[in-house]
Amino acid sequence: MEFNFEQVHNYYERLVFEEVARRASKYPRFTSDMLADVSCVALNRLPARYVRHDVDMMFYLTEQERHAIELSLEEVLQFSFGFVGDRASKTLGQ
Repeated sequence: MEFNFEQVHNYYERLVFEEVARRASKYPRFTSDMLADVSCVALNRLPARYVRHDVDMMFYLTEQERHAIELSLEEVLQFSFGFVGDRASKTLGQ
């Protein structure tokens, strides 16, 4: 029997990556490495939700669950940008 796990991924990855890329212009001093760190911090603060297809996840969510995901994503991204920015400032002595 052959197994194919290539489609399996954390549902939040795409959401976080897209949102970090969208917000990057608001943080001009952030390097690409810092933006990758923001993504890692954010993903580590969110629950793992593994799916094969994002559309399957969205189909089974209630409106309340979708709203909760949006709120948690916003909270986590605000924290992550601040966390990485603070650490970079301390490292650079600014």
